[in-house]
Amino acid sequence: MHDSPADPADPGATSATTARDPFDAAEPLGHGLKQRHLTMLGLGGVIGAGLFVGSGAGIAVAGPGIVVSYLIAGALAMLVMRMLGEMSAAMPASGSFSVHAERALGRWAGFSAGWLYWFLLVVVLAVEATGAAQIAHGWAPSVPQWAWVLAFMLVFTGANLAAVKHFGEFEFWFAALKVGAIVLFLVLGVLAITGWLPDTEPVGLTHLSGDGGFLPHGWSGVVSGVLAVVFALGGLEVVTIAAAESDDPARSVARAVRSAVYRILFFYVGSMLVIVTLLPWTAMRPGLSPYVAVLDGIGIPSAGQIMNIVVFVALLSALNANLYGSSRMVFSLAERGEAPRALLKVAPGGVPRRAVLASVAFGFVSVLLNLRWPDSVFLYMLNAVGAVLIFVWALIAVSQLRLRRLIEREAPERLVLRMWAYPWLTWAALVAMAAVFALMLSDGTARPQLLWSSGATALVLLVAGVREWRLRRRADAAAGRGARPPGAG
Repeated sequence: MHDSPADPADPGATSATTARDPFDAAEPLGHGLKQRHLTMLGLGGVIGAGLFVGSGAGIAVAGPGIVVSYLIAGALAMLVMRMLGEMSAAMPASGSFSVHAERALGRWAGFSAGWLYWFLLVVVLAVEATGAAQIAHGWAPSVPQWAWVLAFMLVFTGANLAAVKHFGEFEFWFAALKVGAIVLFLVLGVLAITGWLPDTEPVGLTHLSGDGGFLPHGWSGVVSGVLAVVFALGGLEVVTIAAAESDDPARSVARAVRSAVYRILFFYVGSMLVIVTLLPWTAMRPGLSPYVAVLDGIGIPSAGQIMNIVVFVALLSALNANLYGSSRMVFSLAERGEAPRALLKVAPGGVPRRAVLASVAFGFVSVLLNLRWPDSVFLYMLNAVGAVLIFVWALIAVSQLRLRRLIEREAPERLVLRMWAYPWLTWAALVAMAAVFALMLSDGTARPQLLWSSGATALVLLVAGVREWRLRRRADAAAGRGARPPGAG
């Protein structure tokens, strides 16, 4: 076990991370992740079922304007990742933005960001495990769905309990398959658009300008599309968590962030442009993969099964990444005295096994709730994390505003990756996040998620406030006892 955190009763030593030099805080975890692992993790982290299946809902409300919706949502995600990349390159830590929020805003912010993100990951983990089990059950109906869930959880628990390089290899090949599938889709799509595929004619711009025009529902449709797709871009944050376990965290995270944000925007926007060019947007249905519709339309045999395999891999990849991210986040919280100290135990290979098992345990509970009460108990939990990603992004932006000045003053050489047009684009991102909250509040479908997520966030903030108050009282009491004259009392 590594050194225990600083005494939380001492207001001058807020945590193990902040008590040490934040620019030279060595992690006790392993360093088995290579640059290729981080680069592919950044690429594969957001390429999941939300893109392959969920994008159909965005097309249904925005029409061809979904391309603009993805440009807007993608730009916001790029700004957040640039901010996070700047801070993570200067101060690599397994807790990533939770550590940065604590350094910038105080213990309450690090506590809140860490626990909210951990809760988000372990709840979404249940959705991914259940979705993958449903696909596998369709292939092998004799095996019950719960058995598939159990098998997936056991396999990826084993992968995360082993050396971190095994997690990296799992994610590398999973992400490579997803990226390869999108590249192949884009190539086939461009060939079909230009009429170079057998038995195809050039489609031109008919579907972009016809069927009501490029913006059939006006700019309100584009705005609704942003709301439908922005949450699918969550997941990039894990690459900054993983960077702490690479050989050169500062350089690795800078490279991974630079490559990921541009390529992901290209994959998302490029895919949408191919889809709405090849097919009329009115043919899209929420819940049905637009990728399958395109592949069927250009005559690719067994398109449905091909996409089932890709979605299956995407779900397992996200499950693996979320399990990893949640275990490192709760370990970082324990490291700073904000989670049970028992989670600080690190195996000889540098793996926080107790943190992994704690995250898996809650993940299992979430899966059971999803299987037993999908429309009641688990639905409330899912709604409670529905808008948490935007809360976390907002904390990242506010932290970057404050930490940038600190880094420039204390260690400017650490700014190997800089936020564009600081501080104006950071403020612009915060305004965009406020707009997303306003949109959710005005949308009848999204409003319950915002309200439940706001409630969950308020609860965590309340716990953080009470905890801070108790720690300060203990510190004041200790200072009072130390100030009494000899022989008093």
